[in-house]
Amino acid sequence: MEKSRRQELVRDYKERRSRPGIYSLTCAATSQAWVGSSRAIDSQSNSVDFSLRHGSHRVKDLQAAWNAHGEAGVIYAVVEVLDDEDMTTIGQQTWLKTRLAHWTSALGAKSAIA
Repeated sequence: MEKSRRQELVRDYKERRSRPGIYSLTCAATSQAWVGSSRAIDSQSNSVDFSLRHGSHRVKDLQAAWNAHGEAGVIYAVVEVLDDEDMTTIGQQTWLKTRLAHWTSALGAKSAIA
């Protein structure tokens, strides 16, 4: 790869904005659901997968479902994303709290955040 192309890719990566959003985890075998929020929804699945694979997720019943049913048994999904780039950080936090409460109620889910 040419040096200029690599520099361009690095610059683009650094300039990209993270998008806040809401995600869910559902155990296919038991239909249990957990809902969480993230300020960087596009990379949240990596964080969740890492902690579950290493047995260190803070939500014990979610970790137990993962241990019992494996990676294929717990499904990660992005439920909602905030695409308003002009919203302030405080506005994003308020939006995340409001939407997390909504989706927790709508899905009859538990919190995926300890």
